Amino acid sequence: MDFKNKVVIVTGASSGIGKACAEEFAKRGANLVLAARQYVTLCEITADLENKYGIKAVAVQTDVSKEEDCRLLIKQALITFNRIDVLINNAGLSMRALFDELDLSVLKNLMDVNFWGTVYCTKYALPEILKAKGSIVGVSSIAGYRGLPGRTGYSASKFAMNGFMESLRTELLKTGVHVMVACPGFTASNIRVTALAKDGASHGETSMEEGKMMSADTVAHTIADGIVARKRTLIMTGQGKLTVWINKLLPALADKLVFNHFTKEKNALIK
Repeated sequence: MDFKNKVVIVTGASSGIGKACAEEFAKRGANLVLAARQYVTLCEITADLENKYGIKAVAVQTDVSKEEDCRLLIKQALITFNRIDVLINNAGLSMRALFDELDLSVLKNLMDVNFWGTVYCTKYALPEILKAKGSIVGVSSIAGYRGLPGRTGYSASKFAMNGFMESLRTELLKTGVHVMVACPGFTASNIRVTALAKDGASHGETSMEEGKMMSADTVAHTIADGIVARKRTLIMTGQGKLTVWINKLLPALADKLVFNHFTKEKNALIK
């Protein structure tokens, strides 16, 4: 796909992978519809990208956990550009707490944003993407293939996203629509800082060494290339690929390896 003058919607576009995706697609000539709750930040990003790359961009304040916000996001995209070619379902929340200590509202919040946000946006964008034979992307995680300790709600929401996307891909197999699940490895972003604690408050600090992680720019570039190649799944790191295969072939070993890995994070929840 040549992105020149194509219309790309990116949710969760005010920071991290979403912001990097906005820059990557702008660099490739796409017009953008950027969605997030942080409206002022979104407006600054859209103005910067328009000036830098000569594309058109619109900011739409959106809480993807609300169906009506998602409907209005798609409506605004059509009012502005009259077409949709690519939908990047990127908006997401993480968490860090043991299940037996967790307020169940945290799990509901994660499902509302990570899973239902993807469902709502995809539902309303699908008629236009069918016309364009475009792409639907879910930014998932290795946690959608392998449950991670202290991340029960996050893993559950990403498993749900993966199942939804796989079912959708099969339904759309003969339509020309491209459906891709993108699974970055641990990525340097603010997702661990904003991750929800057991009471639903933000942690405010990361539990991992951010400097050793993938950059959001690398993830965005890989996603854009994946759309061009119409890839089915992107698992972006060797560690991620190994985790998926070990979990399939030797699940009991995967339990032990994942347990041991998470005993080494800062202020480990499991010991």
